[in-house]
Amino acid sequence: MKDLLRTADLTGDDLTLLLRLAADFQDAPESAHDLLTHRIVPMYFAKPSTRTRLSTAAAVARLGGTAVALGPDELQLRRGETIADTARVMGSYAAAIVIRTFADADVADLAAAAPVPVINALTDGHHPLQSVADLLTVQEHFGHLRGHRIAYLGDGGNVARSLMEAAALAGMDVAVATPPGYAPATEAVAFATAEAVRRGGAVTLTDDPFEAVKGASVVYTDVWLSMGDADDERTRRAGELAPYQVNEQVMAHARDQAVFMHCLPAHRGQEVTAEVIDGPQSLAFRQAANRLPAAQAVLHALLTERLEGRR
Repeated sequence: MKDLLRTADLTGDDLTLLLRLAADFQDAPESAHDLLTHRIVPMYFAKPSTRTRLSTAAAVARLGGTAVALGPDELQLRRGETIADTARVMGSYAAAIVIRTFADADVADLAAAAPVPVINALTDGHHPLQSVADLLTVQEHFGHLRGHRIAYLGDGGNVARSLMEAAALAGMDVAVATPPGYAPATEAVAFATAEAVRRGGAVTLTDDPFEAVKGASVVYTDVWLSMGDADDERTRRAGELAPYQVNEQVMAHARDQAVFMHCLPAHRGQEVTAEVIDGPQSLAFRQAANRLPAAQAVLHALLTERLEGRR
């Protein structure tokens, strides 16, 4: 497995390996400090980023390398150079390439042409690095993954898809509650359902947030609105998603000792209340911190060719 473009690229064993590596890097952050000595990792960001950009740069540094952050105006892509040509050139200098952009097809094209590993740092369709950090956080808190139910409320976009896929690979139960028209992509649902059943878990789709959180150990949400949404689109989405806000009433319907998770950035008063995200049940900021060992684990596993992937 050369690249990580979506969580569904992983096998169950791959995910187990990544979680073990990430936990090891939590305990010994600089244990592989010479893996990237004198090597660079270009990081192309066509979208804003806080956690992904900083955590991946820190991961590269802990592995002994140098991260080179690049934006759309800093490459010849704007002047018509093809993605394939860019990939070939970058690959002749770099140990790996990290990319955050819009279209999944662009990342796939980059990976197809690049001679080095390519890591999807978020696209419109997927967020695999986030899903590894998510499960690392759950495992760290509860000690194990099997037997736990994750309930996701809100918009079934890229974070929901990758979370479903990861939870299914771990044999967990996952419930996703969305309004009509916001459900996760059919492909992600099919993959997660098949993998969950194979490993003793289950996938539930519903439009009832209280049904989703019943019996859940983890309640998870993401932002409702994107920066590019027009004003009328933002108003419509806010209205349709309002019943899926995670608040104290919703958390009370989950299991005793249930935790709250959010990939951040958060908008208090929209998808989550301040009482929840800033309260004792919240793991959101531990989750953010875990983006670093998760990125370190992914880079290490790809660079040492330890992931089997799906063939």
